[in-house]
Amino acid sequence: MVTILPGQAPYRDLSPDRVSVDPRRVRRGRWKTSCAVTYAHGEADYNGHYGIRELCDICPMSQLTVCANAWKKPDLDTVTSQARLLGATSDPVITDRAVIVEGLNEPPRYWLQHTHGYQVHDASKPHHHRRHGRADIGWRKAKEEQ
Repeated sequence: MVTILPGQAPYRDLSPDRVSVDPRRVRRGRWKTSCAVTYAHGEADYNGHYGIRELCDICPMSQLTVCANAWKKPDLDTVTSQARLLGATSDPVITDRAVIVEGLNEPPRYWLQHTHGYQVHDASKPHHHRRHGRADIGWRKAKEEQ
């Protein structure tokens, strides 16, 4: 396993916790790391990015098929029980895109996400369309948002 420390990231324009795959090595565009890794291994994305369909616009059809076959909405009772055990402060909500939780920091959210292969978002940090995993600041408003 290779460890990339802050300040040593190969892509200096990205936050150290948001390392993406060099698009020249995969395809046009920039893939989420888990998408590129699972594509290389012929597996479905363990982060459940398939639920955030606008991220899939650069994936080959063969990979979309693999992810679509594996992707399913998790059972609400199971997710609620797990989220409560992890410290969630309210019951989660499951949408067609993600599980929305309150009171969980990244490690328990990632555990839920990787366990279910379905995105898990913090209610206080919404994931806006085409801005997946990005903060509200630093983005120019699209013409339709102005």
